[in-house]
Amino acid sequence: MSEINIALIGYKFMGKAHSHAYSTVANFFPDCPRPRMRVLCGRNRAAAEVLAANFGWESVETNWERVLERNDVDVVDISAPGYLHKQIAVAAAQAGKHVLCEKPLGNSGAEAREMLDAVTRAKVVHGVVFNYRRVPAVMLAKQLIESGRLGRIYHFRARYLQSWLVDPQFPRVWRLDKTQAGSGALGDLGAHIVDLCRYLVGEISEVTALLQTFTKERPLPPEEQGASGSKMAPVTVDDTALFLGKLEGGVAGTFEATRFATGRRNHNSFEVNGSKGSVIFDLERMNELQYYNHEDLPDVRGFRTILATEPGHHAYMAQWWKPGHIIGYEHTHTHIIYEFLKAVAKGEPPSPNFFDGWRNNMILDAVERSASSGKWETTA
Repeated sequence: MSEINIALIGYKFMGKAHSHAYSTVANFFPDCPRPRMRVLCGRNRAAAEVLAANFGWESVETNWERVLERNDVDVVDISAPGYLHKQIAVAAAQAGKHVLCEKPLGNSGAEAREMLDAVTRAKVVHGVVFNYRRVPAVMLAKQLIESGRLGRIYHFRARYLQSWLVDPQFPRVWRLDKTQAGSGALGDLGAHIVDLCRYLVGEISEVTALLQTFTKERPLPPEEQGASGSKMAPVTVDDTALFLGKLEGGVAGTFEATRFATGRRNHNSFEVNGSKGSVIFDLERMNELQYYNHEDLPDVRGFRTILATEPGHHAYMAQWWKPGHIIGYEHTHTHIIYEFLKAVAKGEPPSPNFFDGWRNNMILDAVERSASSGKWETTA
């Protein structure tokens, strides 16, 4: 399969990131089937037409159901708000389309299960955009863990900290409405660090959690305001999520996700401690991995910083620039879409896929149950 026809549902932040990836991936990865950018779908036609013109989409549609009726679409990429994921994914699978979906897969474990069952029945290729799996430095961390260079793993600790909600006058956008977003910082940020835990260390079996909302109501967005301009709406999701996890193999996990960490812009970080060494990663320095080798001689023992840009040694770097010429956030989406398109050509699911999305949702559900019950909850 030398060319794959793409439909993208969504045209804002993620729509732009995915559009950039589709427009460039085959230029840098010669073994990648070339994506043909057939149609971009968004409710605001004028805004969608601007994005389409900027990135090379051939047409624009405002109704996703009409997109699924097209014979010139092989893949449906769902970058719409979370409450639309299930209905679009299930319908796309029933129409015989391969499906790539933004995270979290569903707004609940039950929704994600329906989506997984639908793509399984339809025998279509399915993937979830947990793009941080495809950071070269993160993949180096996985290599070090799997090779045994960290020894027996004791701890996985992760934090995803942002600050864009600190201002109480920030409007009550869709991400702050549980009916649309499913959850707040938990699903928006916590989903990523849960996935990194599963990818690097292993499954989470039980959790105990705290969810908290600091700002209980916010002004409606300008387009939803009346003449007075002072309408308020309740915030129905969490602002912060803190939880502990019991991991397979006796590993202890700690997780923190918040959009109220004043001064933090996009601090997605993890640390893994083992009997022989440790690794530390921070997305704000995404080309670097810190590595500690406990078996070094005492006079030189300490964390070293590895710049993960060496072609032939660090994933994907042979397709980009010379050593030391760093890559950025947009490349994580290019790598995810590269792996997905190769999987479509082979007719097999990539990693991560809808199974990973479903397991992730089940863990998020357990966190919410624990925050309500005050008890340890299983993720099964």
